[in-house]
Amino acid sequence: MNLILAIIPVVLLIVLMAFFKMSGDRSSVISLIVTMLIALFGFHFSADNLLFSFLYGAMKAVSPILIIILMAIFSYNVLLKTKKMEIIKQQFSSISTDKSIQVLLLTWGFGGLLEAMAGFGTAVAIPAAILISLGFKPIFSATVSLIANSVATAFGAIGTPVLVLAKETNLDVQVLSTNVVLQLSVLMFLIPLVLLFLTDPKIKSLPKNVFLALLVGSVSLGSQYVAARYMGAESPAIIGSILSIIVIVVYGKLTGRKQEKAQKSPLTGKEILNAWSIYLLILLLIILTSPLFPGLRTTLENNWVTRISLPINDSPVNYTISWLTHAGLLLFVGTFVGGLIQGAKVKELFIVLWNTVKQLKKTFVTVICLVGLSTIMDTAGMISVIATALATATGSLYPLFAPVIGCLGTFITGSDTSSNILFGKLQASVAGHIGVSPDWLSAANTVGATGGKIISPQSIAIATSACNQQGKEGEILKAAIPYALAYVVITGIIVYLFA
Repeated sequence: MNLILAIIPVVLLIVLMAFFKMSGDRSSVISLIVTMLIALFGFHFSADNLLFSFLYGAMKAVSPILIIILMAIFSYNVLLKTKKMEIIKQQFSSISTDKSIQVLLLTWGFGGLLEAMAGFGTAVAIPAAILISLGFKPIFSATVSLIANSVATAFGAIGTPVLVLAKETNLDVQVLSTNVVLQLSVLMFLIPLVLLFLTDPKIKSLPKNVFLALLVGSVSLGSQYVAARYMGAESPAIIGSILSIIVIVVYGKLTGRKQEKAQKSPLTGKEILNAWSIYLLILLLIILTSPLFPGLRTTLENNWVTRISLPINDSPVNYTISWLTHAGLLLFVGTFVGGLIQGAKVKELFIVLWNTVKQLKKTFVTVICLVGLSTIMDTAGMISVIATALATATGSLYPLFAPVIGCLGTFITGSDTSSNILFGKLQASVAGHIGVSPDWLSAANTVGATGGKIISPQSIAIATSACNQQGKEGEILKAAIPYALAYVVITGIIVYLFA
């Protein structure tokens, strides 16, 4: 009975969004109310614990998720205001007029780099918005951005998910990182191929698509494996994304039509730098405040800190924001200074920011309800009931289903890191019972979590906000589900075969 009750919120959310085509804000409000009732009467969760769990979830939703979504869309809207997005579009067109190359470069390359540096939705919001400005349809732009924002998530935000997993399980970071890359190896070839095929599904384009996917996949896998094995969790996604961008750009230039090659870009270096100033400043700030510079990061992390403690299940739960290393603040500073460089006035920038807030009001409701829901499911014990039931039911076949648990964690929480906090210890302890390496099964949690990212309602809410498609969450979820299922099945087979 507990298992049936625990599953209801997840099933209800999928049914409302995918089958009843209900908007994200309405379906998340209904699912939250049902979850609260189940927690109160099915799991005998006290009203105090319920209130504090929701407050804790709402605070986690506001920071970092909503602040980052707001600032990511703000950065894009400033580029529209200053008309520099036209120059960025021209640049992508000058690299190649081939739509497949543009999509792969923006989602896998540039999106992967944004995920590696900042995470928390920037890699979905910014590429999706740029794709629309290049003339791609909104639903397509949202779907390919979600599919691409999978593999890089494992080492997103400077390796945060794997670093947290290592801390939770007391396992070696480099061993975990290497296992994650090995388990994702096949998908490093398949995801670029899927992105290319979705953009250009013609049979005659298949050899070209397969070759480019093999090329990009080889570079991603080789560079990420070396980085993970010898450097740890912080750098694989950064190095892999930068090298992928270089390979895609070179391929685009070499295979471009003769008239494309002969055509000289009318843009000067100064104009290009000016157009990219917002994203370059954001990237610079993210790098400077990352673990790559531990001394500076430690100093910044210990100043301007907000700490709130809430009593949940008779123990204090701490909520902390280090504002000076907050990705949302870095996005704001980079966008604001970049906007001034591009010629916008201070008043104009604040008007753009306020209009962005109004644009995202439905997203605020959706994300607060979803993170509140996931927090209640966690603190009331629903998530552990689902995970334990799956582990008990599968027995020696458990490695086949280990990524499903990671996927479930991300689907509910919207975060690979949160999935590792929820289920990392569970995976390691099950590994001990069935005689499998805890490093291998713990890595499977992160790998499954990257698949869950494709269909996470929070990620879909970010995609619909970026594409101005609020209300069409169900349509995007339906389009993304087959890819997420295939993703988790493939990772499950890999984990099982080599367990």
